[in-house]
Amino acid sequence: MASRLLLQNLSKRHLLRSTFASRSASTLVLAEHEGGSIKAQSLSAVVAANSLSQDNPVSLLLAGSGSSLHQAAEKAATCHPSISQVLVADSEKFAYPLAEPWAKLIQLVQLKGDYSHVIATSDSFGKNILPRAAALLDVSPVTDVVDINGPHQFIRPIYAGNALCTVRYTGANPCMLTVRSTSFPVRPISVDSKSGGASISEVDLSTLDEDSVGKSRFMKLSSQDTGRPDLGSAKIVVTGGRALKSAENFKMIEKLAEKLGAAVGATRAAVDAGFVPNDLQVGQTGKIVAPELYMAFGVSGAIQHLAGMKDSKIIVAVNKDSDAPIFQVADYGLVGDLFEVIPELLEKLPEKK
Repeated sequence: MASRLLLQNLSKRHLLRSTFASRSASTLVLAEHEGGSIKAQSLSAVVAANSLSQDNPVSLLLAGSGSSLHQAAEKAATCHPSISQVLVADSEKFAYPLAEPWAKLIQLVQLKGDYSHVIATSDSFGKNILPRAAALLDVSPVTDVVDINGPHQFIRPIYAGNALCTVRYTGANPCMLTVRSTSFPVRPISVDSKSGGASISEVDLSTLDEDSVGKSRFMKLSSQDTGRPDLGSAKIVVTGGRALKSAENFKMIEKLAEKLGAAVGATRAAVDAGFVPNDLQVGQTGKIVAPELYMAFGVSGAIQHLAGMKDSKIIVAVNKDSDAPIFQVADYGLVGDLFEVIPELLEKLPEKK
């Protein structure tokens, strides 16, 4: 009798596993928008969704309020051929990307759409929202994915990026991921305008709880209108470290960035010293960047900082210490005083046109 029950349990497990594996993939991508356009990082999440499986329909979820939301939805419908549907949640509750209302929205959309995967980028938006939504759906998220080997097998860095870990997801649907946008670059794709793009649908929010706002509320948004490229997507990044000694000296980095049309970055030490705000921090606890050119001035190369920039195409380092760890990953290194090197570069570089 006991052996018969064991065989029945084994057959049930095999049936459940087969059903889970054979279920066709469908992905929900959580997208950010600003000024009526989709942010480039969100398109990287769409690229990641393409790696899950063939014939994987991708739905893009946008939330907000006002005309800019609908402008972003129209652009999203034609921005990538893999997007089959754009879901729009228009409500004052989503005027700002707070975790509580967004998590409730994802739970609502998942219950209706029954998606096999939910993907967001590993930036402040995704890191804030996706874990809370995963808790509501009672699943464990896989974070900071840098490569996808199949619908349920992923690669993510551990030990500050010194090792890569292969993770196999064996939980229930949906499989929820945050992905590094730098690991899934968006290549220029021509979208056939004759096809009309993806369909746009309004999310029915009538069943959304009135108390879904939770205990957090938006206070204010402070940003610096410098005219420089965004740090997360810039092709050139100029970074300064603690060796600059003061916020006044850090302005040399900003002047050099203006001449190169580059974004400004900083180490955690420079941020902690008050030279620049923390939104410019590059590293394990800051932003992950992979520009075509990364220039580091007075950066020693701590392991936490290297985790945020070592995937850059070309790395140039200037440091007085010839034994600085930054030289181990740099393509070009100059042992010298940055207070002499930067003024010389400013003098010889032409003005940005």
